[in-house]
Amino acid sequence: MRRGELGLAHPGRPKGSFLFVGPTGVGKTEITNAFTDYLFNGLKPVRFDMSEYQNQSSVEKLIGEKVGDIGLLGRALAKADCGTLLFDEVEKAHPLVLDLFLQILDDASITLATGERKNLSRFYVVFTSNIGAGEAMRMQSAPFASIERTVLARVGQQLRPELVGRMTEKIVFSRLSYDVQREICEAMIAGECARLHKLGHIITVTPADLETILREGCHKTLGARPMRGAVERFLQDRITGALLGVS
Repeated sequence: MRRGELGLAHPGRPKGSFLFVGPTGVGKTEITNAFTDYLFNGLKPVRFDMSEYQNQSSVEKLIGEKVGDIGLLGRALAKADCGTLLFDEVEKAHPLVLDLFLQILDDASITLATGERKNLSRFYVVFTSNIGAGEAMRMQSAPFASIERTVLARVGQQLRPELVGRMTEKIVFSRLSYDVQREICEAMIAGECARLHKLGHIITVTPADLETILREGCHKTLGARPMRGAVERFLQDRITGALLGVS
């Protein structure tokens, strides 16, 4: 990203392209949201869930199927000339969709069904994947370098080498430790308390409350994904009980 923002990236390719791979709930999408917000003044990534693009017609869904139709990707690009394109669970995409990704990574462009050619040289491109997540979870006691090698080897087996080879960086995420999940929980509590305070509700969270939320929100295989729901449920139920006079 530093290279991209300093103008050092090749002008004929995206500013940067990344494969974020690892177990679910470890922050692959969240970090994409965070750097996009930071670099592009509050913008959100343009996100596509590749589980919805598994058949041959998926190409037309993205770029249009006839003259006059620019597809979902074309419509998204019509609203922004910079930012981040996020393709979640890339391993689920149809092979013809992967061909589109080769074009994007090769020359930072995409040709829509209308014949219009979109320039993507001002975009970052992020692919996420759960490839190798099972192996990574079973190897938690192994050195991270070993986990990384195993996961990237699995990536090389499941994704086309010409696609992986065009990505600027391949980054392996490990399972979140308890201490990290605790930090995430504290940050989510602070955010939800601030939101509720704006609605006129003040709530104090004790260390015992924090432990209760952590017990519900921490998950070995889902990472921090259930945490937000646990935080919101606990705090909102506390206020609901106070408003209705029930314990």
